[in-house]
Amino acid sequence: MEASMEALQIRDDLDFRRELKKERPFSLLTSIGNTPLIQIQQLTQRLRGVQIFAKAEWLNPGGSVKDRAGQKIIEDGERSGNLTRDKVILDSTSGNTGIAYAMIGAIKGYRVELVVPANISEERKKALEAYGVKLIYTDPILGSDGALLEAKRIYEANPERYFKADQYNNPSNWRAHYETTGIEIFHQTGGKLTHFVAGVGTGGTLIGTGRRLKEYNPNIELFGVQPDSGFHGIEGLKHIETAIRPGIYDETILNGTFFVKTEDAFEMANRLSKEEGLWVGPSSGAAFWASLKLAELMDRGVIVTIFPDGGARYPEYCIDCEKQNKRLSVEYPKLKPSPP
Repeated sequence: MEASMEALQIRDDLDFRRELKKERPFSLLTSIGNTPLIQIQQLTQRLRGVQIFAKAEWLNPGGSVKDRAGQKIIEDGERSGNLTRDKVILDSTSGNTGIAYAMIGAIKGYRVELVVPANISEERKKALEAYGVKLIYTDPILGSDGALLEAKRIYEANPERYFKADQYNNPSNWRAHYETTGIEIFHQTGGKLTHFVAGVGTGGTLIGTGRRLKEYNPNIELFGVQPDSGFHGIEGLKHIETAIRPGIYDETILNGTFFVKTEDAFEMANRLSKEEGLWVGPSSGAAFWASLKLAELMDRGVIVTIFPDGGARYPEYCIDCEKQNKRLSVEYPKLKPSPP
């Protein structure tokens, strides 16, 4: 087993180097992935022996980590024959995956219809409409689950018309990260990472990246990040216990899960902007909050987390951060060790 794992790693190393050396015509599709890994410095100064790095996924051409899954889902659909020119790409989304579908659909010439909660931000609505996407709105009280169920109903009423992208259950979602994100992170850290932390929405980023990292080194520990309740304001994350469980989510490979309050996620996103120069969204704040919690339980190690998107997607929370902080009555978190 050890020999086969070593052979797998050597083969992946060679493939990775060859891929980087390939001279391919530039396009938006070839620019997806290979995002920078940024060390967090100011907010980790009091840590001793533990480093935290973040994958800058907002630098993907569509502005988020979801470009990876969107591309893989569409291209696998083409390869399988399920996605043909006469079909419309259909899925539910809270924004980022929809923007990925819309961008890639525009490049490839596909029509796209998206089911979204009616309370998604105006910025996201405008972005999706700019790509020519048809938007179908659902009751905001029902959240992402309501949009998911409506997309299912629409597809079942007319299956010949649609390609069912189904990001919550499509294995192409997690495979996108198994084939790219996990490999990138391992090589960017020189194989030195000890812990991986990622938010749980569909579960694709966490599960796909985690599976690849575990193949490289079974001792790497994996941690998920979820909101602390079903009623939360962290767009893109799910409280699994109170939501429709994504079919691709596999908690058996995890070492633990951190549960974060909406206020703490927003506050940490604001701090990352002010103190690190990283203007990121609330789900990135949640991921970093959990990474700090984990770091305080460790004597030494290298933590890598995912920053899914940028703060420009959420103008409502950062137009006046000081006013936002006062409204939420949030102090900078005093991070005390607690078990994951």
